[in-house]
Amino acid sequence: FTFLKCFTFCCFRMLTRTPSVVAQVFLLLSIILVIAIAVIQINRQQILSPGLKYGVVLDAGSSRTTVYVYEWPAEKENDTGVVSQTFKCNVKGPGISSYESNPGALAKPFDDCLNKVKERIPVHLHKNTSVYLGATAGMRLLRLQNETAANEVLASIQNYFRAQPFEFRGAQILTGPEEGVYGWITANYLMGNFLERNLWRTWVHPYRKKTMGALDLGGASTQISFIPEDSQENFNSILQVNLYGYNYNVYTHSFQCYGRDEAEKRLLALLLQKSNTSSNVDNPCYPQNYNTTLMMKHISGSLCTQSLRPANYYPNQLVNFHGTADPGLCQEMVSLLFNFTACRDREDCPFNGIHQPKVKGNFVAFSGFYYTINALNLSGHFSLADFNSSMWFFCSQSWAQLQFMLPKFEEIYARSYCFSANFIYYLLVHGYNFDAETWPQIHFQKEVGNSSIAWSLGYMLSLTNMIPAEGKLIQLPLKPSLFAGLLVFLTATALLCLLFLVYLCIVSRNRKNISRVEHVFIPE
Repeated sequence: FTFLKCFTFCCFRMLTRTPSVVAQVFLLLSIILVIAIAVIQINRQQILSPGLKYGVVLDAGSSRTTVYVYEWPAEKENDTGVVSQTFKCNVKGPGISSYESNPGALAKPFDDCLNKVKERIPVHLHKNTSVYLGATAGMRLLRLQNETAANEVLASIQNYFRAQPFEFRGAQILTGPEEGVYGWITANYLMGNFLERNLWRTWVHPYRKKTMGALDLGGASTQISFIPEDSQENFNSILQVNLYGYNYNVYTHSFQCYGRDEAEKRLLALLLQKSNTSSNVDNPCYPQNYNTTLMMKHISGSLCTQSLRPANYYPNQLVNFHGTADPGLCQEMVSLLFNFTACRDREDCPFNGIHQPKVKGNFVAFSGFYYTINALNLSGHFSLADFNSSMWFFCSQSWAQLQFMLPKFEEIYARSYCFSANFIYYLLVHGYNFDAETWPQIHFQKEVGNSSIAWSLGYMLSLTNMIPAEGKLIQLPLKPSLFAGLLVFLTATALLCLLFLVYLCIVSRNRKNISRVEHVFIPE
């Protein structure tokens, strides 16, 4: 009987030990696998960009419209997109303000550029791509002269873009200060004054880097924008700009009718007023032996020349202008376009009675400034003496000589470069108070890299502040459903093994208790 009891007890221990070992192995493996899968899933995940966003800005200037396509990473940096220009297209024909008498005709010229834009932006992103049209001084003047016509022009643009696949956000007329500050944003953004890449290829704010001033010369207005020594000065002309988490207080002013085209119309009207005849007028700023015939409405039809309009004004009257290439007289006539007496010799008031802080630091001069300097065969930055000598030499040339001097010859621009150079001289030296010492701090540039220096990029950067960022995409080694399934399975296996081990422990303890009881009652 004793032998039988011992044999039974040994068999039971062997049977209970084997499942216990198996259960313990499964429990340990389950825990190890759960930890391993979780670690791999977290550490081997890939952070992917949600892709690119696109925006289109149409710069509707007084002389032409330019279409810009911009792109930026959808996740953005400090609420502002890191924007780059990917495409630029000049719309054929004049500026939109020229269509005041026939607004329905302005839509067709857009087709060529818009078709190219559609090719540049992926088709699946067309409906999510915002398009903005910003009109500048040409439309500002038209609105002052004929508000109904200006509204009809904008309505025609709205109708055109409703038929396009993009999300049109409207056509608006920018104020002068807006145009100025957006140009300042563009210049400083492209120069790397807001963001730069560090050694780890991440975007950071440049340490102690100073911003540049911006000088923009358009067809109907000109803008100056910079951060003055004391940004609390002249509160009305200071605009606060927030970009990439930083605030900037920018002085900006726009001078209406001081754009290149409108200023030249004022010169022609002044020459006509001082001439003995209304049909043949000498122009000291035109090249020697150059002759052209202009209609009176081209000269005096603008709001900028209204005060110089003759009493017997006939819009279709023809006026013949004859070039005399007289640099001294040209300079004298150009000086009359500026009202230097309104300031009464105040240092902080250069011309037209407008307050301006003292110019400070480096400036970038673009648009009309660049094209005129390029025509004088100058580039970058140079001394005021070099500019004056180049201007004087250029303004002494005949029309025949000029055709061989210019890198790109177009009559409408070539005849006017002498005037433009003199106008720039008076604007910068006597208007903004640059002198021989500060003149070399002006950098005349058209673009930085592949991006044009224009207000449109600054406009797009400001708009990305209001466009929601998208979170970065996380790519995991295992699909979420598979990962969850494995976790549930392994966790359930571990729990079952644990429960089984507890059960074996209870059974084993009960067996021991029974064994003790039997041992007590067995007779000797």
